Amino acid sequence: MRILFLSRWYPYPADNGSKLRIFSLIKGLSAQHDLVLISFFDPADGDPRQEELSAYCTEVIPLPYREFQPASLDARLGFFSPTPRSVINTYSPAVEKTIREVLSRQKIDLVIASQFDMAVYAPVFSHLPAIFEEVETGIYLNRVQSAPSIQGKIRHGMTYWKHRRYLRYLLSNFDLCTVVSEQEKSLLGSLGIELTKVWVVPNCVDMADYSTIQPEPERERLIFTGSFRYQPNYEAMCWFVGEVLPLIQHTLPETRLVITGDHAGRKLPEVPNVLLTGHLPDIRQEIANSWISVAPILSGGGTRIKILEAMALGTPVVATSKGVEGLAFQANQQLKIADTPDDFAAACIQILESPVLRQRLATNARDKLEKEYTWPAVLPGFVDLIEQLPFQRLKA
Repeated sequence: MRILFLSRWYPYPADNGSKLRIFSLIKGLSAQHDLVLISFFDPADGDPRQEELSAYCTEVIPLPYREFQPASLDARLGFFSPTPRSVINTYSPAVEKTIREVLSRQKIDLVIASQFDMAVYAPVFSHLPAIFEEVETGIYLNRVQSAPSIQGKIRHGMTYWKHRRYLRYLLSNFDLCTVVSEQEKSLLGSLGIELTKVWVVPNCVDMADYSTIQPEPERERLIFTGSFRYQPNYEAMCWFVGEVLPLIQHTLPETRLVITGDHAGRKLPEVPNVLLTGHLPDIRQEIANSWISVAPILSGGGTRIKILEAMALGTPVVATSKGVEGLAFQANQQLKIADTPDDFAAACIQILESPVLRQRLATNARDKLEKEYTWPAVLPGFVDLIEQLPFQRLKA
């Protein structure tokens, strides 16, 4: 088949969770099918590197992405529209034109639109078999539930109402959609989406990508990987640095925390031994050299590839219940789970003081990861799924 793949994230270099998922899907699909990639890219990153993607795609068309500007005039006027303001403000006529141009000059058998930002172009290709890849709605519901004030709950509630309404409309243009967890699937069911159209394709890793890394774990070194441009990551680090790390350092004063990813100039509580590295082109060695990977996530949706990466590299994980949501790992078997500052600090101290416990968690986690969360195990089912769609459309 010839597949048109639409990506919100330019998937190379694959330096965040979304990019890792997209790049893995493209690489896996390209083994049996021809792919044309239309992808947004961040102009701040400079010209996108196409040569690596050209090994998997017959054509790569990058287009600049404009971040949502909530203070702009059209976004302000969007308060009075049933369409989400982010759609009004970021919709790209250039992307729509490019999709139409590609469809006019070659036969496309299937369209895969990755994430909400690309699914909004569905009316352009509604005549073709199509998959909405990685629907995420839990993050909007969580914002309503965690809003600290009545005004906040009303504002986020309105956003969630708009998102649900618009999502139902979008999904009517797709034959199938995928989600990363059973929790996200249940949320779609609560919106009245027919669950036979919803498939769980979990986030995964490819163990081969980590086989060349030689771990050299440093005692009393913690790590968190994630850009502060994503609000749940920043919120997580404010909580951890402000409320958890001082408790750990009270018992183990030399404990230090490394935070990778773009910190976007956002400030954290003043605590000693915290290093913000900024964006790194490759974080695997940093993770492998850490004693613990922390995932103190308090909000958001989806599943955390940062947890899977740490496990692939043999670094034990301490996470909140929210952080490990959607992943079938058991507390005290493959990782530690804690939701209060005292409990989170105690879990970290346990692992910091016990190399035996550290090794047991790391071994158990890697064993389960290899069985349930690797792309070689999951991709064949995804490929079978998409190969059936054109024939199902013809029968209908």
